[in-house]
Amino acid sequence: MLVSCVAYEEGRKIADIPVADVSEYLHRPNCFVWVALVEPTQAELDEMAQEFDLHELAVEDARKGHQRPKIEEYGDSLFAVLHPAEIVKQDDGSDDIRIGEVDIFVGYNYVLTVRHRTQLGFAAVRARTEREPELLRHGSGFVLYALIDNVVDRYFPVLDLLETRLEASEEQLFSSASSRDKLEELYGIKRQLMTLKHVVAPLMEAVGKLYGGRVPHLCVGTQEYFRDVYDHLARINGSIESIREILTTAIQVNLALIGISDNEVTKRLAAWGALITVPTLIAGIYGMNFKHMPELDAVLGYPLVVFGMVAIDAFLFLRFRRAGWI
Repeated sequence: MLVSCVAYEEGRKIADIPVADVSEYLHRPNCFVWVALVEPTQAELDEMAQEFDLHELAVEDARKGHQRPKIEEYGDSLFAVLHPAEIVKQDDGSDDIRIGEVDIFVGYNYVLTVRHRTQLGFAAVRARTEREPELLRHGSGFVLYALIDNVVDRYFPVLDLLETRLEASEEQLFSSASSRDKLEELYGIKRQLMTLKHVVAPLMEAVGKLYGGRVPHLCVGTQEYFRDVYDHLARINGSIESIREILTTAIQVNLALIGISDNEVTKRLAAWGALITVPTLIAGIYGMNFKHMPELDAVLGYPLVVFGMVAIDAFLFLRFRRAGWI
């Protein structure tokens, strides 16, 4: 579906134009066209590929989706794959993280964005760039920066959500709640954190090529902006590593607490087993029914045996209580 098709000249918006007029504006000097698509059909994508003369391999990647974050050069054009993250509400009221995909085709006189599996668009990015005509004079390269910067900024709320959930889990770590539930919660946080890691790390490597070394021609004059994006990604990546270390420690502590709890149960069972074993042993001896056994004819034999059972159990009970086994 076509979201927007806008022409810009000398850093200022000319007009919203129909797709049929794109070719006319592409031939104007100092003019570029920005087209936005969301979940396009094959016919729509093929039309844009023909209009902008897109490379067939890049178009194939955009058509199939599910690409890793990357920025590739095709002649004088760039093809970028970004994975924006957004927080969505589940039916039970909890927050979950959804990762979408945005494919960006950038040429000297055009920008084409194709969104997959994400509801958040780039209207804010468009408004921001239009408020800065002096920067928009850099053309499509500045638009590429603004799009990447917006996607990276969306990672910060997701990171804050994971940190908040981790802090809440740490506070409950030593409570009497089910250790299995706590372990599942910690593992869920770690799984989402690794998803974010797989999104950030490749993009960090790709953005690093846009401001250092041999910079693509489209990015000349905007290197400092891409360096700023790289710094944000480096900070996010550092936070992810810190949270992952804390998560690993929390999981190990939780497993240790489970082991300690199991040892406590074992000690209690051993203590009660000893209390039951003593009278069982004595009763078993006197229940063997041999004819010639000591104390069988004693008048005080039964009360003495019962008293001995109670006395020994009372002694063991006090010792176990002092040891903390009961």
